[in-house]
Amino acid sequence: MLAIDVITLFPEIFAPYVGLSIIGRAVEAGLVTIRYHHLLDALEGRERADDAPFGGGAGMVMRLAPIARCLDAILESAEEPAEARRLLLPSPSGPRFTQESARRYVTYRRLVFICGHYEGIDERLGALYPLEEFSLGDFVLTGGELPALAAIDATVRLIEGALREESREQESFSGTLLDYPSYTRPARFRGVDVPEVLLSGDHARIAEWRREESRRRTQERRPELQGE
Repeated sequence: MLAIDVITLFPEIFAPYVGLSIIGRAVEAGLVTIRYHHLLDALEGRERADDAPFGGGAGMVMRLAPIARCLDAILESAEEPAEARRLLLPSPSGPRFTQESARRYVTYRRLVFICGHYEGIDERLGALYPLEEFSLGDFVLTGGELPALAAIDATVRLIEGALREESREQESFSGTLLDYPSYTRPARFRGVDVPEVLLSGDHARIAEWRREESRRRTQERRPELQGE
């Protein structure tokens, strides 16, 4: 079973989506566990989760001590001290998260997502723990919660049993092609028709059409996937 831990100031962000999605069904089926660690619960005394940056500047920086306490508790609670795991830090400076990243993440026993906020986390965290950074793209978000949720979704759906096998095999990025276009009832809507071949009942023709549409769509939209 894959174990996922999320260290965050805003655990309430995750619950609605997780509970109403494939992720929630995977949790109910015992395929994955997801635990949220509220950073405010790790504060001691009058301690704050953030502080002003050394050297001055705008914004606040998340402090090391509360995060380290959460990480230490997570790692100490592992049934297997040497378990295969990754400590993941969403960051705009990290490499781009891709489908290949999700395929790699799902092979681990535990994933720990550390969600930064404000101006980020004290840089020394990477000197104390073996962090792996990742980014959703070349833009900045308010915090690491949305990237963490996206990575969790992409990873959990790859767990055997979370989806029907054919659903994973035929979707975009399962190979070097994008997925083919999909249609459903009605066959005509506001003068726009479903391609005739999909109504033919000829499964061989439909399969060939879908292969050709995948190739055409990939060439038009993402030719680099085929090395062109």
